Amino acid sequence: MNKSSRLPGFYKLGLEDRAAIIAERAGLTASEKAILMGEGLSPAQADQMIENVVGIHALPLGIAVNFLINGQDYLIPMAIEEPSVVAGASFAARLVREGGGFAASSDEPVMIGQIQVLDVADPQAARSELLAQKSRLLQLADQTDSLLVSLGGGARDLIVRVIKDSIVGPMVVVHLLFDCRDAMGANTVNTACEALAPEVENITGGRVVLRILSNLADRRLARARCSIPPDVLAFEAFDGQTVSKRIVEAYALAANDPYRAATHNKGIMNGIDAVAVATGQDWRALEAGAHAYAARSGRYTSLSHWSVDADGNLVGTLELPLAVGIVGGASRVHPTAKVALKILGVTTARELAEVMAAVGLAQNLAALRALATEGIQRGHMELHARQVAIAAGATGDLEVGSWRLEVGG
Repeated sequence: MNKSSRLPGFYKLGLEDRAAIIAERAGLTASEKAILMGEGLSPAQADQMIENVVGIHALPLGIAVNFLINGQDYLIPMAIEEPSVVAGASFAARLVREGGGFAASSDEPVMIGQIQVLDVADPQAARSELLAQKSRLLQLADQTDSLLVSLGGGARDLIVRVIKDSIVGPMVVVHLLFDCRDAMGANTVNTACEALAPEVENITGGRVVLRILSNLADRRLARARCSIPPDVLAFEAFDGQTVSKRIVEAYALAANDPYRAATHNKGIMNGIDAVAVATGQDWRALEAGAHAYAARSGRYTSLSHWSVDADGNLVGTLELPLAVGIVGGASRVHPTAKVALKILGVTTARELAEVMAAVGLAQNLAALRALATEGIQRGHMELHARQVAIAAGATGDLEVGSWRLEVGG
């Protein structure tokens, strides 16, 4: 039975009490709960993950509550150092919950691998010959990961582009489309591209240089949508219609001005990156893909869209590439990432991507609501004050103001 993510007063509890509730909800073992309380990645484990290890750098792990996505409740683990992000996501999720929750969807987990070919005498003829031998090349790519193929993944298509002019002359670029199932897929795609390279050289008579995946995973999009009745948005001196109108007005600047769009999209990625770090994803790849996608028209713009529908509801949508995985990589090596995935309870990479899209949209809503009404600093600085006090040497329980009570409830 799906347990509700609506946890009123969760923020008022002590750290150990919060951890106990999450452990019970997620069915964590005693050792998994201990990982949450600081017994996670060991120096020895860290030394096996990257080079020149000298220690471990920790981040706070919080839980965003209130999320209802596709009719299912989720407790969202978020690893981030910035105050107000977890609280903002929780508050926005509570608003969206009043409108029925988030609706999310995603594409098949298809990644793009690129093979760059130079010194081709006739690029167009080479393109035609590569396409003529597509079936054979796809079969060769499938041979690099028979297990993935047995699970329903594998090579899906071959697209060939000709770049007529560059600083090194014309080139042929082969795109291998590869379904990675529940993996992020970087290693799988890179291996397949390297396997195809000698055959691509034989077919084209050219010289292969790069053989690597693209982080612009625009065949692997995730999207989320929410609809919020105006009365839900009303607070203090602001009626719901005014709040909706101002949110749309704030969005309009991001849609038309890259200087605002950069900050607007950064707020979206605050939520997505925090979930990515918590669950062991390659957040740098997600950032690269998201911002490239935001500029796909040739002009950098907002990743989200906000409007008011005929019934007066505030409607928000978000679409972006989200190449994530629940098998392989840090998600299955880092102890805390494994526990975070268990808390989240997703069973496929696509489900994880859909959850992350919903979190990004929630984060965007929280920021736009604050910016367009009371201003971003009221709540953010009240929460930031705790960090300032700690830096100055304060200890013990710290009062951070009423805004935290509002957003965290």
